[in-house]
Amino acid sequence: MALEFASKREEFTNFKTFEMELAGRPLVVETGKMCGLSNGSCLVRYGETVVLCNVTMSEKPRDGIDFFPLSVDFEEKLYAVGRIPGSFMRREGRPGEKAILTSRVVDRPIRPLFPKTMRNDVCVTMTVMSVDQDCSPEITGMIGTSIALSISDIPWAGPIGGVFMGLVDGKLVVNPTLEQREVSDLQLTVAATEKKIVMIEAGANEVDEVTMLNAIKAAHVEIKKIIEFINGIVAQIGKPKKEFQDMDLDHDLFEEVKAEFLDDFKAAMDTDDKNIRDARLLPIREKLEAKYAEQWGDGTIEELMYKMQKFVVRRWLLDEGKRVDGRGINEIRPLAAEVGLLPRVHGSGMFTRGQTQVLTIATLGSTKDSQLMDDLGTEQYKRYMHHYNFPPYSVGEARAPRSPGRREIGHGALAERALVPVLPSMEEFPYTLRLVSEVLSSNGSTSQASICGSTLALMDAGVPIKAPVAGISCGLITEGDRWMTMLDIQGVEDFHGDMDFKVGGTHKGITAIQMDIKIDGLTYEIIEEAFEKCRKGRLFILDEIMLPVIPAPRAQLSKYAPKMLSMVIPVDKIKDVIGKGGKVIQDICANCNCKIDVEEDGHVFVSAIDIDDANRAIHTIKTIVEDPEVGAIYKGRVTRLMNFGAFVEIAPGKEGLVHISKLDSKRVERVEDVVAVGDELIVMVTEIDQQGRINLSRKDALAAIEAKKAKG
Repeated sequence: MALEFASKREEFTNFKTFEMELAGRPLVVETGKMCGLSNGSCLVRYGETVVLCNVTMSEKPRDGIDFFPLSVDFEEKLYAVGRIPGSFMRREGRPGEKAILTSRVVDRPIRPLFPKTMRNDVCVTMTVMSVDQDCSPEITGMIGTSIALSISDIPWAGPIGGVFMGLVDGKLVVNPTLEQREVSDLQLTVAATEKKIVMIEAGANEVDEVTMLNAIKAAHVEIKKIIEFINGIVAQIGKPKKEFQDMDLDHDLFEEVKAEFLDDFKAAMDTDDKNIRDARLLPIREKLEAKYAEQWGDGTIEELMYKMQKFVVRRWLLDEGKRVDGRGINEIRPLAAEVGLLPRVHGSGMFTRGQTQVLTIATLGSTKDSQLMDDLGTEQYKRYMHHYNFPPYSVGEARAPRSPGRREIGHGALAERALVPVLPSMEEFPYTLRLVSEVLSSNGSTSQASICGSTLALMDAGVPIKAPVAGISCGLITEGDRWMTMLDIQGVEDFHGDMDFKVGGTHKGITAIQMDIKIDGLTYEIIEEAFEKCRKGRLFILDEIMLPVIPAPRAQLSKYAPKMLSMVIPVDKIKDVIGKGGKVIQDICANCNCKIDVEEDGHVFVSAIDIDDANRAIHTIKTIVEDPEVGAIYKGRVTRLMNFGAFVEIAPGKEGLVHISKLDSKRVERVEDVVAVGDELIVMVTEIDQQGRINLSRKDALAAIEAKKAKG
């Protein structure tokens, strides 16, 4: 019996496209065709970059938590750049560092715009499907996320927009191309609502504060156009926002606790020692548990403790200009700097700010030690790596260490970004660099302490950095139209405040910025004040604390660090240096106790613990790639003996004859009486005939050496 099938063609009746021009390139948004089960979805095309953005929300709130459960994922698919993953499984696995950093860049501007009392899970997924290197997938994903949230039924107070700013030949450029980014002095990402700045992240080549603020303002002008575009999309296809269960703390309960326990909380909080504060808060918690836990549960007790501490800290700052540790608003905690703490490492530096303490260790390696990149970018190798570790003991917690999370990766990247502009080039200093910042104690601003500690470690290692870098943070408290900033925030001020504005830089200008906020945005006035306070703070740290300890990079590398030499050889000579099956280069490495890296462009890097070994290897390579000259003296090895003389290899693949009459200054009857196979001989090139055959003389070489000694 014949089977009959019936179907009809899907027409995608809800499919719509929207288009605008962004920095001279088309930005096209497609909705209504893909991912129909998400709360909000869009496919964004920017040039030939394509990112699929989806947002979803759980139907019910999560019980027993006192935070908003948002997850943001930036998924890099290597098919987007026409590559197969390099892992053993040949498929994408855990997100790479760049994907994690992009997730954080998108998370930070959207998180403050969700209702603070909502406890429904919200997931944001940006899937990169095609990459045009001139059109940033990170910015495309940020804009796509804003559109997906705005048109969805998820409660959110957006939209936001985002752009990337460059500084090319002194001129600000919006969303620079790949070619422009490679010569740009600024890599600035800005996200904003129509009225306020909600996220800043930057790396810069010592850019001054005025230029940086102008770049932020220029970015905001472009962002307002993006927001107008998104609002037009929402007007056409936006869904009504869902109602959500408000999980805020019972107001009457909070007022009751405040009336009874406010003085206890003030007394507990009034100290500069985190351990003392925690010890004083413990009996208050026990009283609250005894009185309210049975009725309200442990989650409510946690929230009461948090809100009471927040109330005290904010009231002191806003009403009295008082900080929990008694400092002035613009006063930095006690500081200390040390170098050379670890004898066997290549460089080390420790920076202490109050109860925050970071020890950074610098390690120098050869070019082979550089990190192989397997992401969507154009960079194949990474020469400078900065890793940040945050062990539980640094905050007094009794739990086992774990592998680095997003926070650790983000803080390491911030410190790395701050120091990259002052590093010497590969030609100036042919080393791979790895810095590891170990957080020994944490009470706020560990990322900025790691910048300071890393500068100390680099200088202690003898890395000729162009200028020392320091980092410091500025906090913010707002209430309605009132606001105030304070310098060098500690943990409790970060936790209960509205902003952590982190700035790293040199005497000359800014090298890195990262701004985290918990409110709906910052005005230009707040940003300008934060810049100025951070500028004065970092200059004080550089001049009064760091430079007195080590005023300049050490002139000599550690005796335990590899000594690196480099040279450039003709590309057509690379095969001669490597040899068949790698035999020549392996022999040089074995004989000279060194490592040799040969690049495709002819750059050769030699590393050895002993500088004499590195020099011998360089000399050997030179003899291979350079044609011997008459009068040049070499140390060679005897390869064959004949009745009429000995053949000596002066370089791999280069052999010459020492005639029996030239073996010694006196008459030689038999070759075997003077040399044997394997002996090393000092010889001079006396002739190269028309057929390229080399004639050598031990007799002339010895005479030349004696004459040189006689001259002194």
